Amino acid sequence: MLALTLAALLPAAALADRMVTDDTGRTVAVPDSPERVAVLHEPLLGVPIADLGVAPVGSYGRDAGGGTLMSVDFYREVLGKDAPRPPGVGALGNLDLERLRMLHPDLILGTEHDIDKADQLSSVAPVYLQNASTGKVRGFGTEAALARLLGREDVFAARKDAYLGRVEAVRAALPDAPGTYLALFLTDQINAVGEMSGAVQAIEDLGYERLDLGTGGDRAGMGSTLLVPLSAEVVGRLDPDLLLVMNSYLGAGRDEAGIRAALDRILPGWDRFLKPAREGRILFLDSAKVTTPTVASAEHMLDAVETWAQGR
Repeated sequence: MLALTLAALLPAAALADRMVTDDTGRTVAVPDSPERVAVLHEPLLGVPIADLGVAPVGSYGRDAGGGTLMSVDFYREVLGKDAPRPPGVGALGNLDLERLRMLHPDLILGTEHDIDKADQLSSVAPVYLQNASTGKVRGFGTEAALARLLGREDVFAARKDAYLGRVEAVRAALPDAPGTYLALFLTDQINAVGEMSGAVQAIEDLGYERLDLGTGGDRAGMGSTLLVPLSAEVVGRLDPDLLLVMNSYLGAGRDEAGIRAALDRILPGWDRFLKPAREGRILFLDSAKVTTPTVASAEHMLDAVETWAQGR
């Protein structure tokens, strides 16, 4: 009788809570249907849930009015003009706990690298930590995992079905049978792209296989999509069937002209000695659009491959 009385006094949301284990092994009471989700990483967590139709109520790295404090507004770049514009919960490196509290989230999503903040943030709302680093998730696996957590499996299934239909259409338009690929990300050096991005999901779903670099597969952490830095000498000898190149999103030059200029600085003469470049087997990508772990980024990748194939 006492238990029934106490249950009657609890809010309906509390009765709907379910116990789950997050990717760091923590047991978390998560609302059955979260309605006010705050995210601690925009491209790795915010964009995936927005792609599932869940608009974050707060997002790290934005100001109180929803303006981005980063070099790229990933919501808009990946999801278009109708993307959400959530208010911020502090600048990068300076999480504002009180601002987060004022947004009244019923769930806070962080990556495995937010483990040190979990206890403090739990005073605001339940905190679920999702693996988001390369080597721990592949392609748009993060979005699939979040769909299960948020009860959006049907939305994800519909998105994936439509995406797979596009994969078949683009594969049929390829000028040659898929072979090997190598994806490069330019910073102040040349880096091979790892497993976690819509770009990698799409290119491998098309049938391409990652070129073996013979590096032993040492992967960077901290949520990075970078695999390993490559020397100019190594890059000059590589000959994948399709070379994908994208520029850092810390600058403005994410288009083909910007990527070419960055390559000119890092690898002078690349367009003369890189065989894929000489033979038209190079594809220039907008890093902001294709590197989130989402179906939407995979679709941007398919658009880029389709445009390249038509030009061949």
